[in-house]
Amino acid sequence: MVIYDTRNWIGVLLRIRGTVLPRIALRVAFVGGLGVLASVLADRGEANLAVPPSVHTLVGVALGLLLVFRTNASYDRYWEGRRLVGAIVNNARDLARQSTSLLDASTPTLRRRQGDLVVALYAAIRRHLREERQWPELAGRLTPEEVAALGAVKCPPLLIARWLSDGFVAEARAGRLSEQRLMLLDAAISDIVDAFSGCERILRTPVPFAYAHHIKGFLTLFCFTVPMALLSSMGWFTGPASAIVAYAMFGIDEIGVEIEDPFGYDPNDLALDQIGDGIAAVVDETIAAAA
Repeated sequence: MVIYDTRNWIGVLLRIRGTVLPRIALRVAFVGGLGVLASVLADRGEANLAVPPSVHTLVGVALGLLLVFRTNASYDRYWEGRRLVGAIVNNARDLARQSTSLLDASTPTLRRRQGDLVVALYAAIRRHLREERQWPELAGRLTPEEVAALGAVKCPPLLIARWLSDGFVAEARAGRLSEQRLMLLDAAISDIVDAFSGCERILRTPVPFAYAHHIKGFLTLFCFTVPMALLSSMGWFTGPASAIVAYAMFGIDEIGVEIEDPFGYDPNDLALDQIGDGIAAVVDETIAAAA
């Protein structure tokens, strides 16, 4: 995630990392080049490619509405993803707190074990959302056999959640944890799993293909013909004007593409790694304070 000062207008304007400019630069340059070519041909009298701008004016309104809806839908997915990750963070912290307080009759080793599993659960969720099958950060928290077991299942976070539940159930059966406390701890685990399932829903349900295809086709046709619509009024400025229009239209669409999956490694995706480091630090401090 790109961290920036919202009040630094110049700094935001001049920053390239995190923008969609590198991905749309070729398309923008191509449209600008078409505008320059149309201007040159018209000036030499070799061909007049100008078309009436009325069609682009009417179509541009509809295309603008489609792009706004597309961006809003993508931002809804981004913000919902952040809320779900926030719910995982809150419940992980609370689970660490509950594990230290409610397991007062258990050994420090057991509390340490449950804390490690809380950290491992988030790490497994993060890796699963990124479709990764390696967990190097868990080398000191899980045994090699447990790490191998994670690689043998389709949904590693669910297996770690079960290990957490097994630990609490074992303490309840040994008489060191009441049924009421067990229900509280299990509810926190269930909330984490629910939020994880919500993240999976976002990941596995992209914007419908027909909608994405129609917008891209509509957008490409509009931008690649806009130099002809601007030629009669812009003259030699057709190239720059066309590039500006293409930058605006292609950029809005690309922003939607960038943020519709907020769990990856793009500059504007959620800072899942830093969030995981924060969870690990808080859990370790909580467990250490109760030792």
